[in-house]
Amino acid sequence: MDELLTYKTIESPTDGVFRDRGSKFLSFAFPIQNTKEVKDLLSSLKKEHPKAVHHCFAYRIGTDGLSFRASDDGEPSGTAGKPILGQIDRCKLTNILVVVVRYFGGTLLGVPGLINAYKTSSALALDKAKQIEKQVEQSVQLSFDYPAMSEVLYILRQAGASILHQELQLFCEIEAGIPKSTFAACIEKLEKIRNLTWKARS
Repeated sequence: MDELLTYKTIESPTDGVFRDRGSKFLSFAFPIQNTKEVKDLLSSLKKEHPKAVHHCFAYRIGTDGLSFRASDDGEPSGTAGKPILGQIDRCKLTNILVVVVRYFGGTLLGVPGLINAYKTSSALALDKAKQIEKQVEQSVQLSFDYPAMSEVLYILRQAGASILHQELQLFCEIEAGIPKSTFAACIEKLEKIRNLTWKARS
């Protein structure tokens, strides 16, 4: 199977609202890079909505299809997380988190009603989102002497790399995400710089 060089995600956070028999379902979609962001965003939503009875969610990260999770957060098994993940997959998106916050309205919706509510509220947030295609990047740690900085930054810019972290002192360190499509050519140029060392990060 060919290695994926691009993936689809959303450009910025969106939300939606769905109501059924008194219950209110607030949906939120976020572009993410890692599971730490998932924890931070969930924690923030729980603080914003302390009276909500459920904070159900699903996320998918990466392009290999292996990093995902779906949580029912106390709803009957399979009625919340799975339908949310189903909507993420319907849109063929990754590096995305969808959370649905439920305020209970006093009437039980039953399993079909819950599945429909979580599916519909997720779709409302996702359908509002602007989808973008991004390059799959390989993260690398670069170490080099300060005089080489402008050349290093120029090569990274040419390759379309993103700077994830940098410490520019007498001895410089940069963590960069280099698109896999330009990775080999970029590293070849960087390796010609005197005293530059690099290592791949997972």
